[in-house]
Amino acid sequence: MKGGGGGGVYSGKRRWRGLVIAVLGLVFLSMLVPLLFLLGLHNGFHSPGSEQQSSPSIGLGGYGTKIVIRDASNLSEGDHSNHVDDLVKQFAPTLSKDILKNISHPAENETKSPSAVHDNEEEKGFSAPPHADLQSLPIENNPKAGASVQIIDYAKGGVDQSGKSCELKFGSYCLWREQHREDMKDSMVKRLKDHLFVARAYYPSIAKLPSQDKLSREMRQNIQEVERVLSESTTDADLPPQIGKKLQRMQAAIARAKSFHVDCNNVDKKLRQIYDLTEDEANFHMRQSVFLYQLAVQTMPKSLHCLSMRLTVEYFRSPFDDTEASQADKYIDRALQHYVIFSTNVLASSVVINSTVMHAKESGKLVFHVLTDEENYFAMKLWFFRNTYKEATIEVLNMERLDLNNQKLQFSLPVEFRVSHSIDAQSRTEYLSTFSHLHYRLPEIFQNLEKVVVLDDDVVVQQDLSALWNLNMEGKVNAAVQFCSVKLSLLKSYLGENSFNKNSCAWMSGLNVIDLVKWRELDISETYQKFVKEVSHIVSTQEAQVALHASLLTFQDLIYPLDGSWALSGLGHDYNVDVYPIRNAAVLHYNGKMKPWLELGIPKYKGYWKNFVNREDQFLTDCNWNS
Repeated sequence: MKGGGGGGVYSGKRRWRGLVIAVLGLVFLSMLVPLLFLLGLHNGFHSPGSEQQSSPSIGLGGYGTKIVIRDASNLSEGDHSNHVDDLVKQFAPTLSKDILKNISHPAENETKSPSAVHDNEEEKGFSAPPHADLQSLPIENNPKAGASVQIIDYAKGGVDQSGKSCELKFGSYCLWREQHREDMKDSMVKRLKDHLFVARAYYPSIAKLPSQDKLSREMRQNIQEVERVLSESTTDADLPPQIGKKLQRMQAAIARAKSFHVDCNNVDKKLRQIYDLTEDEANFHMRQSVFLYQLAVQTMPKSLHCLSMRLTVEYFRSPFDDTEASQADKYIDRALQHYVIFSTNVLASSVVINSTVMHAKESGKLVFHVLTDEENYFAMKLWFFRNTYKEATIEVLNMERLDLNNQKLQFSLPVEFRVSHSIDAQSRTEYLSTFSHLHYRLPEIFQNLEKVVVLDDDVVVQQDLSALWNLNMEGKVNAAVQFCSVKLSLLKSYLGENSFNKNSCAWMSGLNVIDLVKWRELDISETYQKFVKEVSHIVSTQEAQVALHASLLTFQDLIYPLDGSWALSGLGHDYNVDVYPIRNAAVLHYNGKMKPWLELGIPKYKGYWKNFVNREDQFLTDCNWNS
């Protein structure tokens, strides 16, 4: 029993020993076979007569391009050609057609080998410069006249600007970047900022090294110089002429700083501090830009303020004959075409009138009623007395001096309301312009008229508007262009729980035909006042919100939709308005914050407005408006 058991154990040990030996043998073979393969491949790159002399090579790290420099004197022409063909076949799946064209006959690629390779006779590789043009790499000072260069490209015929290899395949980002590269504006300023960022990160660590006081002082001086330059320059044109040398000194100092062993944690900490400071600075400038933008759009330009003041002073300095008495009959003549403009801007109202008259077929039938406040009344009076617009008649009314049923009126301009909404998952911002409180006193102001066309002072007329007077409004009160990209359902938070058609489109002021007879019949003014009282405690007390809310509800089901070609809006905020609709629209509406008379106005739309400015007026010249 014991002997049998011992024999079983011994035979089991023999079997395990055999398995261990077999495994070790397989491991040895697995190491030997690749070694033999590598030795065989290495020998395959040499000619039969060059076994004792290794050929130097230049290898680029990673996959990409490998340059092999070989002694062509030891290769016959047939061996060399076969060798290149074998390489092409071996790497054919990864080579593009453009790269295959670059591999030509060996006789065409003969050149000299680089001196660096000649000095290094051992078989070593070194990294090529990341921005080097591998196709035109100079090979000089090689005593072996027959040396040749072979460029083996595994993915693309070179490297991109960052030194990384580009994969020449569909969807490659670096390939797309090379094809769509654009010139960077103010590149020198941006490079200075980048180097200043890096120098600030390394300076604290270098300053702690006692033996590098000179480098520390140099870096501090470079940082101060670049900061001073950037504080005075925002574009490349503002930079001083010697900025190139300063940038080179900064680069040299940074390169020396990187060569020292510094604590990466200190550099990382400093970079994070600079990043936080930069983020805080960016947020500050963002808030500042928003404030300055609001200030710019709400402040009258200096030239327009000068114009209004000069006209007012001149009005009282040089009395003139008032011709309004002789034209009083035209102001109430129902056979004429009456246009109403609410404005405190002399130049803007002048452009509206001038553009309308210039395109009118019969200017003698046009009567313009300019409604303004007491501050700008005298400037308006003198301006329209000095300037004539063909045969059109112009009346200027001071609304703050007008007494209606023993009630003094408070002047107010059409209000604009900013609405943000999404269309096809894209956020859009629109500006809805609507009637102010004063618009609802029109039937009382013009008691003898039956129909008027209301124009905002930020519009430009490009066609004859006489067809509006023959418009059949089908019992509606207000003919306006509807803004169907904004439904009333989007304004639910402002309209409250009042019953309204959620699918109805919002409407715009700017160009409106008002049937005063129907207005008086339906008592629209009283309806508006009722909605104003209802919504005053629901929405904010801001005039824009109250006016928008009450106006949309007041004219519900009373809007006659005008064709979209009558008025095109968005020129005061939308940079992407197409040129074709602009040229074909009867009226251009600059609704938004960027009015055409402001410096912030969109440049490509300003020309349509400036075409109707009387640039020859002496007051405009004195106030430097033309400049």
